[in-house]
Amino acid sequence: MKTINDLKLEGKRVLVRVDFNVPLNKSLEVTDDTRIRATIPTIKAIMEKGGHPVLMSHLGRPDGIRNPEFSLKSVVAKLEELSGKKVKFVEDCIGEEAVSASKQLGNDEILMLENLRFYNEETDGDEEFARRLSENGDVYINDAFGTAHRAHASTAIIARFFPKSTAAGLVMAAEIENVGKVLEQQAHPVTALVGGAKVSSKIDILQNLIPKLDNLIIGGGMAYTFIKAKGGSIGKSLVEDSYLETAREILKSAEKQGVNVYLPKDSVNSDEFANDGKRSISDAGAIDDNLMGLDVGPETLEEIKPVIEGSKTILWNGPMGVF
Repeated sequence: MKTINDLKLEGKRVLVRVDFNVPLNKSLEVTDDTRIRATIPTIKAIMEKGGHPVLMSHLGRPDGIRNPEFSLKSVVAKLEELSGKKVKFVEDCIGEEAVSASKQLGNDEILMLENLRFYNEETDGDEEFARRLSENGDVYINDAFGTAHRAHASTAIIARFFPKSTAAGLVMAAEIENVGKVLEQQAHPVTALVGGAKVSSKIDILQNLIPKLDNLIIGGGMAYTFIKAKGGSIGKSLVEDSYLETAREILKSAEKQGVNVYLPKDSVNSDEFANDGKRSISDAGAIDDNLMGLDVGPETLEEIKPVIEGSKTILWNGPMGVF
């Protein structure tokens, strides 16, 4: 695997896909800087090699709408604090203004582009959008491990425009190395916790992991597709109806290979997707029609706690819920 250490960056604009999808408070201040902090070594390595970092990321789910609540301008102050460098911000991620800003970076400056997901073309994997993004750099680095599996414009698609000048950042390289070590030198029992919103984005992960597992714990929004696939009532919970049969096949595959599968037994529900929504708890397969499941409940936690504690190898991909 080629990494940033293998590239000559002197005088180059280095376009870096980072993961700055960080939580903000009501004042739009960063409340957890873990992901920003993790990227600092990559940014510093670029600058030490004479390159000019141009950062791009998504933040939240603005669904193609320019919403100030999701502007990456909110991370600039924290990035300056952690990097000790001047951070310039441009209010777009494509176009003349962004390209011009990338070409005018000084030796001790970082450029932060605006939220990629202000354009639906990002999540659609649009090739023309990826081409326009590529105009912001001479070299492409992917350092966003958490989004690398998605065929988005800024990840899989944009790499086509840098056939000889693309590599993994230090975060990406370390994560891939760690996963490789775990899978090659795993100690049993091996347990995987897999969450997140959609089954469709986890199919490859699940299919590749199951032969190596003893236990599979499924949570997050994707769990409700599995619960419905088993005949449960999930109310207004997130579900991918087109993947119900896929969910059944995954469960059958796990059973055939002797893997213990743990789906939520109970669910924390609400009538709206909001922190201040009224919450209730029910059986995960008996959610009222006017409610949506948003998190695993206390019975589920009690069930999976000893499974996790008794494991010698744990792989965790995706959140178990929203609370």
